[in-house]
Amino acid sequence: MLMRTDPFREMDRIVQQLSGTSGTWSKPSVMPMDAYREGDVYVIAFDLPGVSPEAVDIDVERNMLTVKAERRPAAKGDTVQMELSERPLGVFSRQIMLADTLDTERIQAEYDAGVLTLRIPIAERAKPRKISIGGDSGRKQISG
Repeated sequence: MLMRTDPFREMDRIVQQLSGTSGTWSKPSVMPMDAYREGDVYVIAFDLPGVSPEAVDIDVERNMLTVKAERRPAAKGDTVQMELSERPLGVFSRQIMLADTLDTERIQAEYDAGVLTLRIPIAERAKPRKISIGGDSGRKQISG
């Protein structure tokens, strides 16, 4: 159901992890995701631990799904001295080209335990259907 992918996205993610850089709105970091079909619904799950639901933005324009989220640093007082900071902060984003067979008008979003789950129904026109064969009542046999 996904149309294409960015082959350099994973490479960018690895470089960002190794260099310790965080995403910005102009150059967001990648967010990990799973995508699978469950019956007549296509499911996409994004890992966003530590991100509040208010900091998640989901848009669909035509068949392009865009998910952006921002994880801000925890409020720290003047007496706090950071010893170790490994959790990535900043902006995370993912763009996915959805197939025409998905009903983008009826996307449902849930957020639970740091996982954003989108459920996209398969469009009725894309579901398999039986086609019945009409009777022979209109045919005539020609004899010679």
